[in-house]
Amino acid sequence: MKQITSAQNPFIKSLVLLQEKAKARKQSGTFLIEGLREMELAIKGNYTFETILFLPELVSETEIRKRIPNSVEFIEISKEVYQKLAYRDTTEGIIAVAQTKSLGLADLKLPENPLIVVMEAIEKPGNIGAMLRTCDAAKVDAVIIANPKTDLYNPNIVRSSVGCLFTNQIAIATTEEAIAFLQQNHIHFYSATLQNSTAYHTQNYTTPTALVVGTEATGLSQPWRDQATQNIIIPMQGAIDSMNVSVAAAILIFEAKRQRGF
Repeated sequence: MKQITSAQNPFIKSLVLLQEKAKARKQSGTFLIEGLREMELAIKGNYTFETILFLPELVSETEIRKRIPNSVEFIEISKEVYQKLAYRDTTEGIIAVAQTKSLGLADLKLPENPLIVVMEAIEKPGNIGAMLRTCDAAKVDAVIIANPKTDLYNPNIVRSSVGCLFTNQIAIATTEEAIAFLQQNHIHFYSATLQNSTAYHTQNYTTPTALVVGTEATGLSQPWRDQATQNIIIPMQGAIDSMNVSVAAAILIFEAKRQRGF
């Protein structure tokens, strides 16, 4: 089995770039995944692995091969190399190099009565990861990220989603493309915004529905406000007029699920 003990190894340096640079991930079409659970979810999500690197002090090759396809190349690495690559503070001693996937709107496979979540221009990877966890918990049919401000394979999204990056159907698009897609597929969309809005719980989400959320700082762009089936708002009773976008999305998603009988 191949072994790498130096953090100065050219291959290891290329993997460090994958952790740090969206450009490197885009150019290579690969990204890194840490942890056996996340790797298993990625396999279920039809992601392909190129290489698995592991630290034998923390995890054995035998244990990994029980849970990961044997066709993958395995490389044993030193503690120095692992610490150079590991993104998380608490880790399991295993990192996979995985291939990115096509994330176009045309790749989405929707049921007859879909529930979709649209995130427009969300900047914080942690918020995206948190919303992906909620979308997985609610078994949302698809997630559309409109006008993305961060690379979907950012290691903080992979980490904060706890593998739910791989369990959701996700598409990347411009706002214009996303709106056209929803309209062409006769999907009503409800935009969470302060302007010209009605209380979220008064609307009917039992038909084909998309729930649209934007940034906490500036909210949704004008096309989402102007072309929505209805602008919706979560009534506030305190001193502020907004909440964390991942919390707001969870409230909207589970109201839609409640109406649909879960």
